[in-house]
Order: sequence, then C-alpha cells, then structure tokens
Amino acid sequence: MIPFLDLYKINQRFESDFQKQFNAFLDAESYILGTNVSAFEKEYAAYCGTKYCIGVGNGLDALRLILEGYKALNTLSEGDEVLVASNTYIATILAIKQAGLIPVLIASEDDTFNFNLNELTNSIRSKTRAIMPVHLYGQLSPMDAINEIAAKNNLLVIEDAAQAHGAKNTKGQVAGNLGDAAGFSFYPTKNLGALGDAGAITTNDKELALVIKKLRNYGSSTKYVNEYVGFNSRLDDIQAAFLRIKLPFLDADNNRRREIAKQYLSAINNPKIKLPTYKENETHVFHQFVIQVLNREEFTNYLIENEIEFLIHYPIPPHQQEALTEYSGLYFPITEKIHREVVSIPINTMLSSTEVKKIISVLNSY
Repeated sequence: MIPFLDLYKINQRFESDFQKQFNAFLDAESYILGTNVSAFEKEYAAYCGTKYCIGVGNGLDALRLILEGYKALNTLSEGDEVLVASNTYIATILAIKQAGLIPVLIASEDDTFNFNLNELTNSIRSKTRAIMPVHLYGQLSPMDAINEIAAKNNLLVIEDAAQAHGAKNTKGQVAGNLGDAAGFSFYPTKNLGALGDAGAITTNDKELALVIKKLRNYGSSTKYVNEYVGFNSRLDDIQAAFLRIKLPFLDADNNRRREIAKQYLSAINNPKIKLPTYKENETHVFHQFVIQVLNREEFTNYLIENEIEFLIHYPIPPHQQEALTEYSGLYFPITEKIHREVVSIPINTMLSSTEVKKIISVLNSY
C-alpha cells in the first residue's frame, strides 16, 4: 500500500535533533512561552518577511485571535461581515463565528478552487469589513486582485495561510506577508508540521501584534495583571523547538512536492481525471494534489484495489454542514460540484520515484 502520508518517515529525518532539543527542553524547565517560542517567532517572521510573528495554539485560534485583536483595537465590531470562500475547511468559518462576526460565503472557481472575484466584489455590503482569502491546498489566492478590491472598499485582508507555508507570489513575497495579517497552522500533516497542535500569526502591524500577544495569554503581558478578556492559546515551547529544527528544510520539501506535482501533471493523461491548475511557479506548494472525477466512489474503490491511499478534502461543503444550518438554504453549484468530485492523491517528500510512477500508471489505467 502506498500511504497517503507517512509522518513517521517525514519526522524520522529529524529524530536525533528532536531528542537533543527535548533533553534541552527538560533541563531548561521553561515549558510555557520559553526561549524556543520567542526564537521561532523571530525566525518565522524573518522567513515570511514580516515584522512580527506570534505563536499560538493552533490554526483556528490564529484566525480567531487576529479578529479578536482587531476588535480590541476597535477596527472590527460584533456583527461585522467577513467575506470567506464557500469551499474552505470549516475552521476558517468557525473562527469568524467564534469572534462574533458574520461569515459571508463567496462562490469559488472550479479551476483554481479560489474566490470568484466577480462574486467577491458583488458581495461587499455596508457591514463588510474584511476579506479572508484561503490559500487552499497550498495555492495562493489571487492576492493582487483581492488587495485591490480591499483597498477600494477600505477592507482588511486576513490570509488563511494554514496550507501554504512558503508559497511565494511572482514578486517573491511569501504567504503570511500578502495582507494585513495571516493565520498559520502547524498541524502535523502540514508542509511545516509540528508534533502536535501549533499555530502562528504573522503581521506588520505593531499594535495588532502587541494586542494578540496579550490575548493569547489570558489578556495579560504582566503576570496576574489582565488588560483584556483573553484566551489560553500559546504555542508550546517544545513544539516551537521542533518547528525550529524543521523550518530550514521547508523550501527544499516544497520543491520536492512541486517536482512530484510536475510529474503528475505531465504524465497523467486520462480524460476521466481533471488535474489541478498550476502555472509552474512558486505560488503553489502542493500541500495537497487534488484531482476531480465524476464518479468518486468508483474511482476511490479502484485506488483501494490498487493499494493507493487517498483522502477527500473535503466531502461536505460548509453550507451543508449540520453545524452551519443558517447557511443550509444557500446554493453554490460550483462549490457543491467541487466537494462531490475532489480526491487527494499522495504527494509528500517521502514518496519514492517508484511509488510516483505507480500512481501515474494506475491513474492512467482507470
């Protein structure tokens, strides 16, 4: 069986360094907001090209804390609207709702899985205050166009960069530095993954960064002195230590993913399979390689028979989730088509050339 993702192999490369860091971590007795957190924040800010990085508990908290930070600064208020993709993972929408704001779902495009820009523009209303583009599957949203729309309408731009670590636009700017602020997840399966839950926020806004640092820690910057009704969402020091070890390898790992993607795109030739759109630059880091098929059940059974693991990102669109019944009356035909047809096939740094060739052969024989 070709595994969809082999986390053991991915992390085995760093096992010796992990052990050394863990022993140092134990000896330091600084387990919460220790030196590894502050060091990683500096290193990841430098990597993204931003002035600030704030480590938090996970990707959902990262997005929520950005919104809560803007609320604390009186830039956003309860009931303000945030435009968000209709085909994103539900966490993006949950962050908006948990912050007391209103998610407005925007139709997506079938080819790129990103915003339909006409629908985005037409959805701006008097209560719209922000756009939250999602770099889905590792591919950058059309940020130049989104930022232009935002500037014309005085809107914030908050990137959901949970799947796009290291993605770069054609000017060399990195995900996390393409809007007013960005939220990252370092869930273990991400291109830059921790060994547990972890997340971060990047921004060039000093005021926002200072507020979020307090909000993540019970609303406090001085022990037992609380300025805000805050949260408990701090990046664990041990996870920061592991992320520091893995960060220098991120670009090479992303390049390997792109190499595999190029092999798939050039060699898979089957009219039953729709391949993803890729412009052969660094705007895509292929967190997932997502194809589309008309008969997904038939196709996935075929993959099982041929011992290739797969996942579906995602089987149910947000507006059809039981948790979001207020959106159940909406109709997004392209979004619903995407969720009916998508299948993610293996793409990760540990795939061998033999495995890649087998996947190509099996898909061409379908």
